[in-house]
Amino acid sequence: MLTITLLGTGSPLPDPNRAGPATLVSAGDVHVLVDAGRGVLMRLAAAGVGAGQLHAVLLTHLHSDHITDLGDVITTRWITTFTRTPLTIVGPVGTQEVVHRLLASLEPDITYRLAHHEDLDHTPPVEVIEVADGPVPADLALAVSSAPTDHRPVDPTVGFRIEHEGVSVVVAGDTVPCAGLDRLCTDADALVHTAIRADIVKAIGLPRMLDILDYHSSVEQAAATAQRNGVGTLVLTHYVPAFPPGGGDDWRQLASQHFGGPVELGDDLHRVDVVAR
Repeated sequence: MLTITLLGTGSPLPDPNRAGPATLVSAGDVHVLVDAGRGVLMRLAAAGVGAGQLHAVLLTHLHSDHITDLGDVITTRWITTFTRTPLTIVGPVGTQEVVHRLLASLEPDITYRLAHHEDLDHTPPVEVIEVADGPVPADLALAVSSAPTDHRPVDPTVGFRIEHEGVSVVVAGDTVPCAGLDRLCTDADALVHTAIRADIVKAIGLPRMLDILDYHSSVEQAAATAQRNGVGTLVLTHYVPAFPPGGGDDWRQLASQHFGGPVELGDDLHRVDVVAR
């Protein structure tokens, strides 16, 4: 079994009820974090998982809302573990440079902590792996593969397929329908897909809101991707515009017009247990 926890279901728009984009995929005590939006460590704590328990962080792309709290994950893991425990960060080309610059911005803090704690004798250990298409070349305790998605002009972007004991979960990130995502999703047991309500965005009519329509999937498109590829369960997240806590029935009904399987969505910390079909 794999468990999906929607740690953050929000978007770049600050929301008192929703943290930034982040999804946890777990197999027992093996935990993989996909994206690291604002508030991710608070949501991890609420889910009972600490930064030191993460086997890897997977980044779908380098948009600010998906990596806002990556530095917090790196720092907190470093100062709350007592053996040298590298954090594996997997992402598209460009991730290495982003992490390098992020660590440079943390240099004053790193210097202070090394000076203050005698038992802290190393800088934050991080291993970055850049991927484009194919299996992730790392021992993550779960089988992880990537494929390119389409969030242009954000480029490159990737989605991930996570597999364990015959169960498969795909986490799409931000994308419109594309061949790479279709390959990842083929016969997957679950698909976690960001989605926007295109009808509401069009009704709002603001130019900067209308711009998001051409590089995010609508609810209907996310559902069609799941249906086309034989996915078992569709899990929607990254709601734009977000619905009130406890809501979302209209989103589910809209998705169900295009997808015949179960549709899961909800508030932060919503959990979905996925088993093989």
